[in-house]
Amino acid sequence: MRRSVLILLLIVLFMLEGTIMPWLLPNAWEMRIIPNLVFIVILFVTIYHHRHTALILGLSFGMLHDVVFYGRILGAHSFAMGVSAYLIGLIFQLPRAPLPLMMTVVLLGSLLEDSVLFAIYSVFNLSQVPYNWALLHHMLPTMLFHFAVALLLYVPLRKQIERLKKETHKEEAV
Repeated sequence: MRRSVLILLLIVLFMLEGTIMPWLLPNAWEMRIIPNLVFIVILFVTIYHHRHTALILGLSFGMLHDVVFYGRILGAHSFAMGVSAYLIGLIFQLPRAPLPLMMTVVLLGSLLEDSVLFAIYSVFNLSQVPYNWALLHHMLPTMLFHFAVALLLYVPLRKQIERLKKETHKEEAV
């Protein structure tokens, strides 16, 4: 039951990214901030549940991002979200991460995902700007936005994912 709720939450957040978020962001920030609410939840999953689950969710919803929003290269966001979630899960293997550590995870995960995307776009000559310009004008504002959203979602999301983990352990014990 909890898995279905998690998947439903990710689908709702995915729809919010494309429908409501463009209206909420000011016009001046529209081209600077790329709200990726699904990736924030996937980072919570990688810390509080398991990195393999986050890898699968990152690959799946990243491909959905590629098909629906971006489409220039299929698989770029899928690869970036999946690999970033998995690597963050490898680095931070804590069963109960406190708030400051989780916010650090969100900042590093956002930076890692955007850097991987920048590298992919640079390899295929889709990005003509230098990394330091992209870092200053796109990655840092996006990181701060993800930080603020993660602060809002921290308590309810942590409780739900910990319940999912307990439910999974009970199923494995039976």
